[in-house]
Amino acid sequence: MHQLTEIVILLAVAVFGAALARKIGILSPIVLMIIGLALSFVPGFPTFHLDPEFVLIGVLPPLLYIAALQTSVPAFRFNLRPILLLGVGLVVFTALAVGYVVHLILPMAPFAICVALGAVVAPPDAVSATAIARRIGLPRRLVTILEGESLINDATALVLLRVATAAATGSAVGFGNVGVQILRSAGGGIAIGIVATMVFGYLHKKIKDPLLDNALSLLIPFAVVIVSEEAGASGVVAVVVTGLALGHRMPTLMAAGSRLQMDAFWRLVRFLLEGLVFLLVGLQLRAVILDISTPWGTVVGVTLAVIGTLIVTRYVWVLPGAWVPRMSARIRRRETTFTWHHPVILGWAGMRGVVTLAAALALPTVGTGEGEAIYPRDVFIFIAFSVILFTLLVFGTTLPVFARMVGLPADDPTKDFLAEASVQQAAARAAKSRLEANLEGAPESVVKRLRQQVVDRTNTAWERLGGDGRETPSAAYGRLRQEMIDAEREVFRTARDEGRIPEEVLNRAYRDLDLEESLLIRREED
Repeated sequence: MHQLTEIVILLAVAVFGAALARKIGILSPIVLMIIGLALSFVPGFPTFHLDPEFVLIGVLPPLLYIAALQTSVPAFRFNLRPILLLGVGLVVFTALAVGYVVHLILPMAPFAICVALGAVVAPPDAVSATAIARRIGLPRRLVTILEGESLINDATALVLLRVATAAATGSAVGFGNVGVQILRSAGGGIAIGIVATMVFGYLHKKIKDPLLDNALSLLIPFAVVIVSEEAGASGVVAVVVTGLALGHRMPTLMAAGSRLQMDAFWRLVRFLLEGLVFLLVGLQLRAVILDISTPWGTVVGVTLAVIGTLIVTRYVWVLPGAWVPRMSARIRRRETTFTWHHPVILGWAGMRGVVTLAAALALPTVGTGEGEAIYPRDVFIFIAFSVILFTLLVFGTTLPVFARMVGLPADDPTKDFLAEASVQQAAARAAKSRLEANLEGAPESVVKRLRQQVVDRTNTAWERLGGDGRETPSAAYGRLRQEMIDAEREVFRTARDEGRIPEEVLNRAYRDLDLEESLLIRREED
């Protein structure tokens, strides 16, 4: 009962923090972490220990899975070169650079364990970066690269962390053993992801009940990561591969009711998990500080050195990476050209998240034969926490202002509207053709209504190209239909209260009206 009460308190604080963040216009991870920092010093507030297994097995897989489901595979494939440069190359480069710097300052710590720290702090968490990017209207390609980086870099960092800690503990030495570790982690994760895609894709195809379909979608990331960990493979790689493949095939795997329900379901899951985890990150501050036994001068010095290294290495990697490949004619033909604005923004979007702290808490306790620790684990955990705090508070709060200063132009919405309208016109022709082929026995009034609906949808798509400031017919329809829906609801509610209809009839009518209103809202947002 006591643990349940604590969980309810955490969820309540997380929801309050998210609501406050939306009210003041700041990203919820930043607000929740600050609230957690403050609460960690409140006398009597419950102390929470963030178990790395809880994050790496219980939180990270579903978050990565839903992100992969919603990632455009064609866009991912088109931007594969910059995504791999950031998600793999930059992580390895950063880990080695941080490892070298930390080893210089703390020579008693073996280089392998210093590289492990580098792997811990190397992967940026794109939850905050992509949220800001979408809100301030950064180009779609930049958002795709940030999202793709977040899907790849966690897997790269955790595989590198596993190899580095194995080398530090003496369980993997030599290039041969290291190669086997990497092949088993990454290659095994890819293989398990492919098998999981076939198995769960078949199940999604067979299941027709939306509740069962969504229950299966919740189980998939956990099943994949558990099997991967038991096999010694990378669960993160397996989950990402499964999510990308299933997401690309989702329109043909799931019925419309399942897809609609899954969208709402996963938005709630992501909201609660992200809020809970960033709150827990802030709540760790007091415990992290109390565990420090190293002189604070050394702690502050190595922490500042690591933060500086992270900033420098990201720009050192991103700036040449944006222009050097342009020397290849084949790449120039395949990809649109980066301007100087793109790498500058990419370099600033380097916020770290909960994976960094969870990976730090998973660092092994390595000691000598006399039982003395060969590296200051408490300092390494403090560094990870400080990196999260600094990057979220500094980069997270200044990225919108920085993007405006750089002046990166947003995507031209006219191109999207024109593409949508042309495809909608083709879809209308296909719909009319299918309608005309199945007219037998249908009432003329129904056929006339369906024909008009096709025309209305096509006109709505073309209306978006107008943009003359006047209310379009579709906007007027949405405004007036909303008033009609409100009036219908009132009549049904009054009839229920007066006993003229049972509750089941009210619920059925409200469900239909709610679905229609959600379509109106979605149309306004688009």
